[in-house]
Amino acid sequence: MKRMLAISDIHGDLEKFEKLLKLVDYNKEQDQLLLLGDYVDRGPQSRAVLDKVIELKADGAIALLGNHEKMMIEAFQTDPMSLKRWFYNGGIKTLQNYGYSIEKDDAKYWYTTEEFPDPIEMNDDIQKHIEFLKELPYFYETDEHIFVHAGVHPETPLHSTDPYTLVWIREEFHNGYTGDKTVIFGHTPVNYLHESPNVYFGKNKIIGIDGGCAYGGRLNCLEVPSLKVYHIE
Repeated sequence: MKRMLAISDIHGDLEKFEKLLKLVDYNKEQDQLLLLGDYVDRGPQSRAVLDKVIELKADGAIALLGNHEKMMIEAFQTDPMSLKRWFYNGGIKTLQNYGYSIEKDDAKYWYTTEEFPDPIEMNDDIQKHIEFLKELPYFYETDEHIFVHAGVHPETPLHSTDPYTLVWIREEFHNGYTGDKTVIFGHTPVNYLHESPNVYFGKNKIIGIDGGCAYGGRLNCLEVPSLKVYHIE
């Protein structure tokens, strides 16, 4: 049986990502790698992380969409609020990775101002990555597990759940899930779930693995079915 290795919320930290893959001794021939989203924003190398994700997916990894990738896609659509939302959630650093110059590059500014940023056009490099992201699924399901970025709705069948819920849900899932399958998720840093940097093993069959890498915390990897945890500080 292949090891299943789940990693989430890399947020542009290519160095930690590559160190973690080395630490777990990832072998594409023997392991199933599952990447649970949030490859971009806040960290220094979002573009390079996406290049790595594309490479890994081509070699058999399963890559899911996170809320930050969803914001990245929506930022180039017509709603000016979508671009502003991405700006104050770390998207400015990602755009700078693709050669964009943002005049007001303070994320806090865009969170507090009533101003909207001017629309931006996709350059060829970012367009290629966005087209890749548009094809990613929102969840991966086995006989015993559900892998998803944020969580599942406690009362809605998985296959009919609004994708927005799968990448944004928090407390309603954390507190209300009662399903038979174990849900492995990222999105919410574990210190918010149990005031600890360790992977969160909920009593209701949920396992949170976001170690807060985006804020200088850990990047975790959960091995399934052993539930062994690896991490890079």
